[in-house]
Amino acid sequence: MKALVMLPTYNERENIERMVESIFELEHSGVGELGIVIVDDNSPDGTGQLADKLAQKYQGKIYVIHRQERGRGTAGIAGFRYALTQDVEYIIEMDTDFSHNPKYIPQLLKETENYDIVIGSRFIKGGRSERSFLRKIISKGAVLYAWLLLRINIKDWHGGYKCYKKRVLAALDFDDFLSQGYAIGMETIYRLVRKGFSYKEIPIVFKSREQGSSKFSIREVFEYLHVVARLWRNRKAIQ
Repeated sequence: MKALVMLPTYNERENIERMVESIFELEHSGVGELGIVIVDDNSPDGTGQLADKLAQKYQGKIYVIHRQERGRGTAGIAGFRYALTQDVEYIIEMDTDFSHNPKYIPQLLKETENYDIVIGSRFIKGGRSERSFLRKIISKGAVLYAWLLLRINIKDWHGGYKCYKKRVLAALDFDDFLSQGYAIGMETIYRLVRKGFSYKEIPIVFKSREQGSSKFSIREVFEYLHVVARLWRNRKAIQ
């Protein structure tokens, strides 16, 4: 298998089947064999049960992790831990709600042949976000805050659409991670860049979710600020 796509889910019943089908359709475009790991945080809408049915339909290509806890950060780590046990070259993370379009997966994989990490970026030339004005301001503020403290020139620190070489993620000790929520994207990139791995940002269009409701909360903003500050304080020990 060439790549494993990690999909964290919470109440994504309206999106999960279509997302899975969209990902597997890409195999016909020559990207190589793809697999999926779905990490479901005990979704009350039945996402986990639907994921199990999809795993039966696509036997050997989908693995489902059922968790009782909630949190984008811990879900991501659970998915990464599983992915690292599999015979794959690349690991992709993305959202299930179609804010991340699967059409970018071939480009992510192509660029990862030459870079250790490829970031789907809203904030470089050619990329954009279709979220509300307030969400755009929050996102731009988060990027500026991370740059001021961490001093690494990344335009989209906290986006959740990335492709990693497997050996790169294997260099991380997830027991040391601070993030419980969406700050996981920023923390993962920071730790890897501190270790000297190369990266490239490619432009993507980040869309508003097509179905369901957003899980974003003001609590995520405060956690992000807190994690960035802790990473800055501990920067000499992170390498």
